[in-house]
Amino acid sequence: MTSIKRTLALTAALSIAALPLATPAMAADSTSLSGSLTQLNDSGVTADVTGSVDGNEVTIEITPNGLLAGSPHAQHIHIGGTNSCPSPDQEGSGADGALQVSDAAGAYGAIAVSLTTEGDTSPDSGLAVDRFPVGDASYSRTLEVSDEVAAQIAAGDGVVVLHGVDQDGSGAYDGDVMSDLDPNLPEEATNPAACGTLDASMTVPVGGVDTGAGGVAGDSTTASVVGGAALAAAGAAGLVLLRRRTAQEG
Repeated sequence: MTSIKRTLALTAALSIAALPLATPAMAADSTSLSGSLTQLNDSGVTADVTGSVDGNEVTIEITPNGLLAGSPHAQHIHIGGTNSCPSPDQEGSGADGALQVSDAAGAYGAIAVSLTTEGDTSPDSGLAVDRFPVGDASYSRTLEVSDEVAAQIAAGDGVVVLHGVDQDGSGAYDGDVMSDLDPNLPEEATNPAACGTLDASMTVPVGGVDTGAGGVAGDSTTASVVGGAALAAAGAAGLVLLRRRTAQEG
């Protein structure tokens, strides 16, 4: 009986030792986001975008260049259409062929998230000009979205669009053609200035470093397989020893 107890104890110890190897593959992590925005409407505007999706929380950081100084610029994550950006040289229904929002909607879809500086971030705040960055101000915010929107952004369906183009070079939003979103605003205030898709990549915990266990980083999938194999081997070895002991003592 003492021999049987020793065998069972050894099996348990081997099994426990193998378990940490399988842990990294079980840990959930976030989806990383990145994108490069290029000009629309000959705006000369570019921007770099980074961020992440972690559950229902979306973090977005935007560093723009070339936006009209001293003026607010609406910015959104769009989802729908073909989840893409229009061609940079595409013309639309605005003055002198300016591309308006409705002209581009078939490519990047409707507003899913309003990237305001504070308060509401729903499509209802799509034109909340008092809560959008001014000029080339950088943007950074973590906001909460629905399960559906989070899943779509994590799948790479998000498109970031910056709005507001001084197309006549006057230094202000003006002109005779009004916005296709709000007839009280000139089209320059809402015409798209830059667009870029949000590329998504899953961040997987790697080895002990990312999981807080210390040690050298390694491939989490491999660690899971090795851990599982070690666990199975430990169980099998214990079972064989137990049968042998039982047979001998019987």
